[in-house]
Amino acid sequence: MTKNKDTAIQAIQKQGLLPLFYYEDAQISLEIIRALYKGGVRVFEYTNRGAAALENFKIFKEALKTEMQDLFLGIGTIKTAEQAKDFIAAGADFIVCPIVNAEVAKITHEAGLLWIPGCMTPTEIDLAQQNQAGIIKLFPANILGPDFLSSIRELFQGQLFVPTGGVEIEENNISSWFKAGVCAVGMGSKLVSKPIIEQKDYNKIEALTKTTFEIINKVRN
Repeated sequence: MTKNKDTAIQAIQKQGLLPLFYYEDAQISLEIIRALYKGGVRVFEYTNRGAAALENFKIFKEALKTEMQDLFLGIGTIKTAEQAKDFIAAGADFIVCPIVNAEVAKITHEAGLLWIPGCMTPTEIDLAQQNQAGIIKLFPANILGPDFLSSIRELFQGQLFVPTGGVEIEENNISSWFKAGVCAVGMGSKLVSKPIIEQKDYNKIEALTKTTFEIINKVRN
């Protein structure tokens, strides 16, 4: 499978969910990714939120040579050009940022990859569009809410949005976001919580993932 900007966008739209997490232990993180995969995940965002992130990412990419080969593995929380270059060199399939950084956008586009910047205002969304954002992350989603997107969507017709931060594994919440016009929902600690990680309850992660997909499929249909 060719992994580039267009196929990453298609995969995220099809999946309707963008799971994300960071954990410092590489092997536990890999088990979590396997559990998400068993639950149906084919696009996943590891987050650059600790000193071990880059080395862990390289370990995941090595594992993906022999398993889960259809998984799009992206990296999130990218704020600098140097970080973007490091993770692209490590094999990132897409780049997610909490901010709009034109230099990161340029580097990502030159690599033929999908760039997903985080935005909170119409001005930031406009800036992201000027820098050719394929998908825009609405962050923090729990502060903005679905009504925000409903209010500004007509200003940015055709733009794809993914809310991240506070999306619940709950039908009314997920339904409100899709009715507002998102192409997928981002989900972190609601899906991969600290207690679940500490208990190494990978079956729970798989089950929660399947439940989330059931809700997404129901509200989209």
